[in-house]
Amino acid sequence: MKSKLYAFLHFLLAGLVRLIFCISCKTRKKEPPLEDGGLLICANHISVLDPVLICAVLKKHQPRLMAKKELFKVPFLGWLVTQLGAYPIDRQGANADVIIKTIKMLEEGYCVGMFPQGTRRAGVDPEITPIKAGAGLIASRAKVSVLPIHIKTKEYRIKAFRKVKLIIGEPIPYEEYTNGGELEGDSRAITQYIFDRIIALGKEEDK
Repeated sequence: MKSKLYAFLHFLLAGLVRLIFCISCKTRKKEPPLEDGGLLICANHISVLDPVLICAVLKKHQPRLMAKKELFKVPFLGWLVTQLGAYPIDRQGANADVIIKTIKMLEEGYCVGMFPQGTRRAGVDPEITPIKAGAGLIASRAKVSVLPIHIKTKEYRIKAFRKVKLIIGEPIPYEEYTNGGELEGDSRAITQYIFDRIIALGKEEDK
């Protein structure tokens, strides 16, 4: 489900983004078809550009992303990010409405992107960073598959013309990350399972 504006900008700019950031993604075929329904994309988070890099390698889906609410107050930028499918989150307050909205979007067949670390961790090996439980909560409530993506570059710092690898893993079905439903109420354990898969993708690339 792509908006017309997103489809146009993707056609216009995705190739340029891949060129500028020397993006390598040999696993693009693992992106599931739209017919499979709602999809939660989870990746490690090292730069404000991560959503742009992910969008540049995906062919079928338009990831809807949470963005800090302050962005939506900026003239034109607020309109643009809204048109591209972003929606606001208050990093300092309760976000029950945002969680409910995200679950509903997934149930309706949309693609949503989340970063289990919750915030950017530039220059740090993601394996040693803390995670938040939101991704596990949302995935299990919506009962959708999760697409793990590992963003890998030198020193985990994004720079123009420095090679970046995006490694897309196999989609993780609900039955797997909840262990047949047994872990459905344990959001942190589910998020940890998802994040472990993200980390494993980066280690497999090193072999």
